[in-house]
Amino acid sequence: MALFNFWKKKSGQPEAASKATLAPEATLAPEDAPQLAPEETEAAEAVTVDEPAETPEPAAAALAPAPEPEPEPIPEPVAEAEPEPEPEPVAQETEDAPGEEPRKKGFFARMAERLAQTRERISGSIDRLTLGRKIDDELLDELEEVLVTADLGVKTATSLIEGLRGQVRRKELKDGEALKRALRAGIEAILAQAAPAPSRERDPHVMMVVGVNGVGKTTTIGKLAHHFSRQGRKVLLGACDTFRAAAGEQLEVWAQRVNAPIVRQQSGADPSAVAFDSVEAALNRGRDLVIIDTAGRLHTKVNLMDELKKVHRVLGKRLEGAPHEVLLVLDATTGQNAISQAKLFNEAVPLDGIVLTKLDGTAKGGVVIAIAAELNLPILFVGLGEGIDDLKPFDPQDFAAAIF
Repeated sequence: MALFNFWKKKSGQPEAASKATLAPEATLAPEDAPQLAPEETEAAEAVTVDEPAETPEPAAAALAPAPEPEPEPIPEPVAEAEPEPEPEPVAQETEDAPGEEPRKKGFFARMAERLAQTRERISGSIDRLTLGRKIDDELLDELEEVLVTADLGVKTATSLIEGLRGQVRRKELKDGEALKRALRAGIEAILAQAAPAPSRERDPHVMMVVGVNGVGKTTTIGKLAHHFSRQGRKVLLGACDTFRAAAGEQLEVWAQRVNAPIVRQQSGADPSAVAFDSVEAALNRGRDLVIIDTAGRLHTKVNLMDELKKVHRVLGKRLEGAPHEVLLVLDATTGQNAISQAKLFNEAVPLDGIVLTKLDGTAKGGVVIAIAAELNLPILFVGLGEGIDDLKPFDPQDFAAAIF
């Protein structure tokens, strides 16, 4: 029996082999063939045919990620980085705006830069004094010395310090920054209380410019002519400095530069006669602003100051109320000496305002405050450099802010 089974097993090998060769036919549905009947395979094939129909669902699934690419149009937030160009136009608009603000900012920055020495003398000293200290009477005594050395003068410095003492007693000043704010407010108040600038609405308006030798008076007149010409005024210059060599020629160069007519005579002529002729020419030519240059005077020389009074009188004879504005040019570098000059000139010919030159080259800019406090005269223009546009109308708030 065992031999029979062995023979049957050996003879059955070809049958197994033949069945194995049929297996490839089952590979048409390798998993389904052993398990599904032929009818079921048709159903299975139908299912596989339906699956492509259901492939829209993968497509729909692909559409689900599609909202994820939609954030890819969030490169359009990068396109919303196009608002980044928007700031550029905005900045451009501010630059191109013809309003006062851009120019004012530029002028303030320039003033702050040019007042660096005065700022260091006052604001820098306060920083050093208050470092690690409380604000008390002893510190205020030291601050008073600082203000005097910055040429505010004893009277003005004492007045400002007394105001600060009251605030210290009321415990309003707790640190250096509060002290600077209070001092700045006091300076602004002094500058604001000076007499206002005169009206320039007359036609013609006669402006007489006086000052000692060496303060830059003739150059200042040229810059004033440029300033008013840009405002649309029709300027005429009167060269009444007939004593100084080449003074007339210097003013004539400025007249050509600003395209303004000039009235002048030969050297040594009577200054009063030139002043008279200048007003006459302005009336005949329809000029609405006459700027009269006068000889530089030593304010201590009585005879020279008398000559200045004569020019003042003659102008009034030719045109009622003339001169309508008398400006004194002072050199800021002279400090307190500028105060004594202003007092003596004011006695000879009543002054209407001050032009302070060379403010950019000195640590004595505090003289501006002293002039306003002691003489009650407005600072009308300040010189911040040598360029033709470096003579600017004075702004008390800008000045106080630039110091601090």
